[in-house]
Amino acid sequence: MVGALAKELELRKDEFNGVTIETIYFGGGTPSVLSIKELQFLIESVYKNYKVSDNPEITLEANPDDLSPERIQNLTHTQINRLSIGIQSFFDEDLKLMNRAHNSEEAKNCLLVATQHFDNISVDLIYGIQNATNTQWIQNIETALSYNIPHISCYALTVEPNTALASFIKKGIIDDVNDEKAQEQFYILKETLENKGFVHYELSNFGKEGFFSRNNSAYWQGKSYIGIGPSAHSFNGKQRGWNVRNNSKYIKAIQNGELPIELETLTKTDRYNEYVMIGLRTMWGISIAKVEKDFGTVFKDYLLEHANAYINQHLLYIDEEHLRVTKKGQFLSDGIASELFKLNLS
Repeated sequence: MVGALAKELELRKDEFNGVTIETIYFGGGTPSVLSIKELQFLIESVYKNYKVSDNPEITLEANPDDLSPERIQNLTHTQINRLSIGIQSFFDEDLKLMNRAHNSEEAKNCLLVATQHFDNISVDLIYGIQNATNTQWIQNIETALSYNIPHISCYALTVEPNTALASFIKKGIIDDVNDEKAQEQFYILKETLENKGFVHYELSNFGKEGFFSRNNSAYWQGKSYIGIGPSAHSFNGKQRGWNVRNNSKYIKAIQNGELPIELETLTKTDRYNEYVMIGLRTMWGISIAKVEKDFGTVFKDYLLEHANAYINQHLLYIDEEHLRVTKKGQFLSDGIASELFKLNLS
């Protein structure tokens, strides 16, 4: 598999001809199971085939149970300079409910060691968990803050089909997700982190100045990216691509010098809708001038016409020619964005 990943990097290098790589992200699944040698080999493969900036952001996603003190120490000998750690909660009952492999003690020990070796660390936390009180949620946030973490990503609990959690809810063993509770905890999160100097720069992301995720910010700004490996997605500004999900089919195709990728060309309407969705999630909002420039006056007029009802409800506002969500509207931003989507235009 590692050899196939390196080969795909080589096969696709012409897609980024003349482009400088600013971020490298090991994510999706659990890339932290790769050995240090394998991680370094893949990083070197990027440098061999692409032009890389002098100071790239190189992130490794990991779970606490993958990050032993020895492992963290060894990672310092690679070019990885950012860790994204899936803590989720510091309460064992929450972790068991979400079927996580680590416990709260492992999460705390992991952060204790990681912060001694890495300055740029992000942790993931989940809110809206059944039976988790607001007091416990505040404790989760404060525990993360006690390690001087500069970036926190927080997501509302979602129930995926065919999981143990979905089964428990269906059988009435535990309650379903409560949207009102999740919304309340979202605003607790926002107030707590902003009071600690964090910038709420995207719906689910809070960072200290200088520690915003450069990788994710590139997605939100519509920059091109190449996704390497089974199921990986790519974007070149006009087309989306996704690799085959099956590992053996992926490896066989790459070994034959073929790219196992399916492509979809986005229509103008697709690109407009994506910009609206992403824009409303960020603190930068939707540039009205950009909508007119990239998509035309018809799209700009449509946007403003449909935004008007939400402006009257104090869920959206216009500031310096940018359409943004209000504090009241933030938790609802995805739903609002979908109402601003344009349909049936090429």
